[in-house]
Formats: sequence, structure tokens, C-alpha cells
Amino acid sequence: IMRAAIRVAGFISLILSSGQSLAEYQLDMRPGVTSFSQGAYEIHTLVVWISVVIAIVVFGAMTYAIINHRKSKGHKPASFDDNLKLEILWTIVPFIILGFMAVPATKVLLDMEDVSNSDMSIKVTAYQWKWHYDYLGEDISFFSNITTPDSLSVATSGNVEMDENYLLDVDNRVVVPVNKKIRLLFTSNDVIHAWWIPAFGVKKDAIPGFINESWFKTDKPGVYRGQCAELCGTNHGFMPIVVEVKSEADYAAWVGVQKAAAAEAAASAGKTWTMDELMAHGEKVYTTNCVACHQASGEGIPNVFPSLKGTPIVTGDIAKHIEVVVKGVPGTAMQAFGGQLNDADIAALVTYERNAWGNNTGDVTQPSDIKAAR
Repeated sequence: IMRAAIRVAGFISLILSSGQSLAEYQLDMRPGVTSFSQGAYEIHTLVVWISVVIAIVVFGAMTYAIINHRKSKGHKPASFDDNLKLEILWTIVPFIILGFMAVPATKVLLDMEDVSNSDMSIKVTAYQWKWHYDYLGEDISFFSNITTPDSLSVATSGNVEMDENYLLDVDNRVVVPVNKKIRLLFTSNDVIHAWWIPAFGVKKDAIPGFINESWFKTDKPGVYRGQCAELCGTNHGFMPIVVEVKSEADYAAWVGVQKAAAAEAAASAGKTWTMDELMAHGEKVYTTNCVACHQASGEGIPNVFPSLKGTPIVTGDIAKHIEVVVKGVPGTAMQAFGGQLNDADIAALVTYERNAWGNNTGDVTQPSDIKAAR
């Protein structure tokens, strides 16, 4: 009741304000673009207005009683102890009100859990701190990382324009066709995460060793954004989600581009790269996958993540360096990138780390070296 009263006051304040506009979600839930997210919005609105009516009735009766039945007017208090009819009435009426709310809410909840008859399935695997997507049956697979480099320091440095999508953009968007039922399967590689897009009404935990399911379907092409909604570690706030809904023709074109890129990546693993090619590609791989922990300067974060600048990790035994990148370091935050990056990516990354920030070892690693070390 109090929440409803506050929202009504907010609407009145907005009407009386001098033309100042507010985003709709600052005063209310945003309408969804799927059947059950729109259903949740409608149930929310129904409950709010029921609460408003109840508030008016309850506070109206209290106000009337306080004004017209006060002692100063000589009103004598009632002498009865109970009223059976009244007690039955105020038991039945709330039960009926709850029924009006429970029936549509149950329908929406059942609809949310019904993943049958889906048109396509996407497996979503959470990592600290990125998402991996597998289009089952399509041979399309990619990681999705935040595009803002060095997020932790940029967020407070003031060196980047903080528009409405600040820290909400990714390098690889999830692309799906319009008017298709998309089944989502969620799991995690490390800790508990949560995949959440408000416009879809989807918010599911990604749990290690467990599969959760959900789905969405929308007839509204566009770009929809969300974030990890489970506290999952240091960079929890830097795990955005971007889903782009395209027409069927545009989606088919995107699938063609993805398969061509996968074929190109597979071919690149068999060629011999020059030092310049490895350094250029390695910098991109490092910026995407390593910079959050080891920083753009390679100096790491003292007492948290080790430095890669002039340290034995990257200037010592190259075989050990490759092993650390491919297999990770158990018991530490250093992940195993062997399952996340292809041979060419890791070769470029190792070459870059051994020759950046003044390391200048002159070492060159080829994709064939990584393949042999796996």
C-alpha cells in the first residue's frame, strides 16, 4: 500500500513538474517485448491499482473515523467485542482479491517455464567475466566481452564519454531471428552468474554443473541489453549482455558471416605468422581477455594480479608461459584459456606479452607450437 501511495505521489509530482522528462522505468516497470514480460508488466499494473483502491478505502475509513468519531465530539465508543459477519467479510474479500491476482500470475509463470516447441537453442556459459554462446546445430560459437577497455580504471578516470550504453556494449552480440522461439540453456564455468535482460523478462542463474532453461520470442526487431544479475566477483559490473533481433533474411546473412569467419580462423591456425601480425593480433586478444586483471600497461594490480612487465612469467621459459595460458593456474584467478581461445589467438597473445611493455625477448610463437602444447 505504501509503495502504491509513493508511486501515485510520483506521478502527481511528474505532472506538476515544469516539463522535466523522466525515463519511464524511473516511475514504473518498462513494458516488455515478449509475451510473458508484457504479462508481468500487466500483472504489476493490476496489483498496483488494486493496492491504490485498497489504500483509498482503508485510509478513507480511518480518516472518516478519526474526524467523526473522536472523543472531543462526544462520541461514545462501541461496546461490542466482535462481529462475525464482518470478520467473515474481511476474510472472503481479500481471498477474492488474491484470486484475481493469482490466476493471471500463475498463467505467466507457467508460460515462462514452457520451453517446448522452440525453433532454435543457444547454450549460454558464464565465465568470470564474460559470456560464451553456442548455437546448437549451427556450428556457431563465440565469446562476448565488454568492449570498454580497462573497465575498472576507465569507469573513474573521466576519459570516456559515459552515454546511455556506457559499459553495456560487447564485441560479439547474440543475434537471433524475429518471431522465433529461442530456447536458452544456462550453465557456468566457475561461480554462479545470472543472465538478465529486462525487456525479455528473462533472468536465470547460470550455475556450475547444472543446466537452467528459459526462452524468449519477440516480434520487435531491435537491440536489447542486460547484465549479469548475480554478484560473481571483482568485475561483476562488467559483464553486459547484448541481444540483437533481426529479420530472418538479415539473420541468415549474419549466420553466413559467422561461418566464414570460423573457417578463416581455422585456416589461420595452419599458417606461419610474421612478428608484426602476431603483435597486432596479440594486442587485440590481450585487450579483450587479459587487460581487466593485468592492466593495459602489463603491470597488474599489486597484491591481486601479477605484473607481466619484466617478470619471469613472460621473460623466462616460453614453454612454461604457454602452459600457464593454455591450462591456467589451479587455485588462482588465472583461467585456462585453452578452451576459450584458438591456437592462433594464444600464439599471438604469448608473442605479444613477451615483446610488449619493454620485455623485448624477441620470441615468436606460432599456432603450431600451441597445438603441440595442448
